[in-house]
Amino acid sequence: MTYEEIMQQLEELGSEQTKKIYDNHGVKEPFYGVKIGDLKKLVKYVKKNHELALDLYDSGNHDAMYLAGLSVNPKLMTKETLLEWARKAYWYMVAEYTVAQVAAEGDYALELAREWMKSDDEMLAVCGWSTYANYLSITPDEKLDFAEIRSLLNEVKTTIHEERNRVRYVMNGFVISVGTYVPELTDEAKKVADSIGKVQVDVGNTACKVPVASDYIKKVEEKNKVGMKRKTCIC
Repeated sequence: MTYEEIMQQLEELGSEQTKKIYDNHGVKEPFYGVKIGDLKKLVKYVKKNHELALDLYDSGNHDAMYLAGLSVNPKLMTKETLLEWARKAYWYMVAEYTVAQVAAEGDYALELAREWMKSDDEMLAVCGWSTYANYLSITPDEKLDFAEIRSLLNEVKTTIHEERNRVRYVMNGFVISVGTYVPELTDEAKKVADSIGKVQVDVGNTACKVPVASDYIKKVEEKNKVGMKRKTCIC
């Protein structure tokens, strides 16, 4: 399918109800309000065309941008393109999911995560923490830098409650990711989770809740799923 045909499909799949939900979460026009499940049905038409995926992201249309993230081959993404994607991630859904998940599966995951996490720009910092958290979920433990992860856990412990709104959310997610995907550091993550307690995040006019890290890790432990890596973090 061509770019024009994909955009037409997105328009037809959009609904006012979904638009209202996204609007409450903070998305900006242009967007059609397409459910994630419906976006996934279009992946097969985009996945083999890398340039088409890039064009969809460049459209600035939220539905097209999210579809691009689901469809693109992370290994074909250059550092420059990922930087551009992050720069254009104007709200948390694109930053936390689209950019972070694609970056986490690419060749520049740690390099970009480290760079973005230090940014004064809230959404770039969100990209960074979420990229690192996603990277942990798919990377064998023997390839992880435990000293760096411990340092980041300590940073979360000492700064999370003074951080920017959505950065608090992804920092909390980072603790959860360490606790559930890195068995050697689970106990340390649990201590940090207990220390930070409930994290307050303004989620706008929505019913979304911020998971309590200690409770989340405990549930994963009870299911004996600590350390079970994911095949892909793109979803």
